[in-house]
Amino acid sequence: MGKIVQIRLGEYRPVYFYSVNDVECDRGDHVIIEGERGAEFGRMISRVDENCKIKQDRLKGKLLRKATDGDIKQLANNRMKAKEALGICLRKVNECKLDMNVVKAEYTFDSSKIIFFFVAEGRVDFRSLVKDLARVFRVRIELKQIGVRDKAKIIGGYGVCGRELCCSSYMKNFHPLSIKMSKEQNLPLNPSRISGVCGRIKCCMAYEFSVYKEHA
Repeated sequence: MGKIVQIRLGEYRPVYFYSVNDVECDRGDHVIIEGERGAEFGRMISRVDENCKIKQDRLKGKLLRKATDGDIKQLANNRMKAKEALGICLRKVNECKLDMNVVKAEYTFDSSKIIFFFVAEGRVDFRSLVKDLARVFRVRIELKQIGVRDKAKIIGGYGVCGRELCCSSYMKNFHPLSIKMSKEQNLPLNPSRISGVCGRIKCCMAYEFSVYKEHA
């Protein structure tokens, strides 16, 4: 057992478990972690669990320290550079006539790599695009294909309920969804009524599903 915390790596990447030593931090803080490829930044999305029984092989690294003012300034600078990089990438995609929708760009903490997140219907041969981008930025380039639910999570917005999207406001990860959840709750099966802004079944369909199933 040891002190464990859940951290979202970067700004748009997955949530992982990290070990904590004597770092004073709390949920919502920006922190610097030691990952597989050196120091990275992330945001704590949980409080510190001092008695976590998670297996060591599920840990992605350890939390080094809380982000300093200098780190926050670097993050802000990275965000500005990422916006410029996104514009260049979009132009290159049009030039290469690739069937892909680039959603966001993100620099790693040390600016040694740019990650471009994109949505596409199928597989995309983007080898020439990667070469072009590498020549422009002279850093490592990663193109990461994501789904429409991930796109909604990254972009954000508001649902028909008037609240901020669950996926972009508090959900750590996506849970499985099916049309059965709507049927069990006697909800209308009209796609426009049970689909979220991403076009998939609303995440809230799963919130009370277990209760309805139990009392069926």
